[in-house]
Amino acid sequence: MNKLNRFGWLIAALLVGFGSSGYAAGNARGVEISGVWVRATAPGQDAASVDMTITSKRPASLLGASSPASKAVQLHSMTMEGGMMRMRQVMAIELPAGKQVNLLRSGYHLMLIGLKAPLKKGEMVPLTLSIKVGRHRVIKIRSMAEVTSLTASGYAPRDDGHQHMPM
Repeated sequence: MNKLNRFGWLIAALLVGFGSSGYAAGNARGVEISGVWVRATAPGQDAASVDMTITSKRPASLLGASSPASKAVQLHSMTMEGGMMRMRQVMAIELPAGKQVNLLRSGYHLMLIGLKAPLKKGEMVPLTLSIKVGRHRVIKIRSMAEVTSLTASGYAPRDDGHQHMPM
């Protein structure tokens, strides 16, 4: 086998190992991301929350995320205290083995902070998730959040034949 052919196999192995899109459902090393969405923003709004469902075959933790659409992405918890909804930044979100974790229903979300441009319905927002699988290994998974209407109350996937792209 020549050097170019061996190099091609190395590139292919790296691409498969790094992850896949989570727009509809992706799987990277036993972690599946699905139903990723964010509401469109109102004029002047510089932050937005992202919801998704994550399922890991092994115990895992969502440690963080990044997006070119915002200056920062934070993990937040939401709780009711004294009749008021409170948001707090958290350092990790636990992902029990074999259990679907929908962030919003579990009291969490990702917060896009310092949006670089308004989010418009129909756009796709790229995200890269950092997930610790097992005790030591941290993997990166690319995903796309579909921007829904400003008044959306949940995720309704579009049926456009979207294909998953490895990272």
